[in-house]
This record gives sequence, structure tokens and C-alpha cells, in this order.
Amino acid sequence: MSAQHAFVTGAGTGIGRAIALALAGKGFAVSLAGRRAGPLQAVAAEIVALGGKALVVDGFDVIDEQAVAAGAAQAISALGEVSVLVNCAGEAPSAPFEKTDPGLWNHVVAVNLTGTYLVTRALLPSLRKAGSARIINIASTAGMTGYAYVSAYCAAKHGVVGLTRSLALELARTGITVNAVCPGFTDTPLLDAAVDNITGKTGRSADDARAALARANPQGRLVTPQEVADAVLWLAGEGAGAVTGQAIAVAGGEVMN
Repeated sequence: MSAQHAFVTGAGTGIGRAIALALAGKGFAVSLAGRRAGPLQAVAAEIVALGGKALVVDGFDVIDEQAVAAGAAQAISALGEVSVLVNCAGEAPSAPFEKTDPGLWNHVVAVNLTGTYLVTRALLPSLRKAGSARIINIASTAGMTGYAYVSAYCAAKHGVVGLTRSLALELARTGITVNAVCPGFTDTPLLDAAVDNITGKTGRSADDARAALARANPQGRLVTPQEVADAVLWLAGEGAGAVTGQAIAVAGGEVMN
């Protein structure tokens, strides 16, 4: 891989953490961006212990344009131009459509879609300077199909896939590729929150709730964060230079293009 500096949002836990560690393992210096310092510092310590280089960019709220600009400038100053951007920050609260009030709707769309726009916009000049760069948006199978009780999340992730495709065409002649990775139900803290919601509303056990989510995958299991990170590593590599504008499902066959 020719890239040297990767910038990962939502890097403190779950899929973002796995991606950051995987990129560091391939020799990238990694900017770890997120709102909470503690989890980011823990990931940075793991990277340093493995001989890698990491920068903690905390207080990085993807819906705060000023915070995004400041964090982008901090990362570029410390580690140089960004050649791989991974937009991973996201939230997935659930509610029936009729109980999805404008506050919930606007927040979910802001974090998942507008945040991707703001971070990409802030770092695109750096990505252009880096040359053959990569933008990888962590969307979801919710950006490829529908799920009940998460209408705002589905709408936002469909928007991320649309943004990915549009920007891929705009940047096609620049050497920058833009792709989306779309995980199915993945064993992360985000899924734990979904399990808690199911158990709270239905009285089912946590094990039953997790099994029900796993059954959505034809392989009968949850996706692992490392499997998502592996897809990101491939897209970040030189061998994926002709792949752009794609939404790649990592979901055991749950969604097929």
C-alpha cells in the first residue's frame, strides 16, 4: 500500500477500532477521531504497543463543522496529508416511524449522512494532494435494503451510498476512489444497544435477541468487526484502484447486488 496516513472517524470502538488497528498493522500512521478521549487513547496505546503510530483526535463531533475543521487541521499538521479516509462514525437508534419525531430524525441523519459529508469535505483537499487516495464510507446493509423501526437510519445510510456513488464519478479522473462498505449485523457495541432495546421491549433474553439478529445472515452468525476491516484494507490497497462507486455488502449473503 502506498498510503501513509489514514484518518478514521468513530475509531474508539467496534468497527472503527478494528479498522484503525488493521490499517496500523499495514504500516499506516492513523488519526483516531471521535468524541471521547478514553476509548481513542486505548486504541492508540494498542497501536503503539504493536510498533505503529497513532494520533488521538478527540472532541471530534462529525456534526460540528468547526470541530471537524480543527480535527482535520490537527491531523494533517501532525501526520501529513491524508491518503485514506474512513468515515465510520454512526448511530442507529430505533423507533416506529410514527414515534420518530423530527429531533430523532434530524440527529440520525446528521450523524450518519451529514457527518460523512462534513468530514469528507474538510479532508478532500488533503486527499487530492496525497494523490492516489481512498475514501471509504462505512454504510450498512440498511443503505441497500429496508428494515423496520429504523427508518431514519435506513434513509441516512441510503444517502451515504448515494453520496458515495456521486462523489466517485466526480473524482474518477483524480486517482481518488470512493466506495462504501455495508456491514450486516455486526458484533459491536452498536449491536449490543440493539439487543438491549429488543430485550427491554419484548422481555426476551439477550441470547435470544442476538440469535434472532444472527438469523438474518444466511450464514447464521454475526459479522465480525475484523471482517469489515478486511474489506476496508482491500479497498485501501493498490489492487483496488479500479474499484470505485461501489457498495460492498459484508453480510453473509443477506443482501446481494
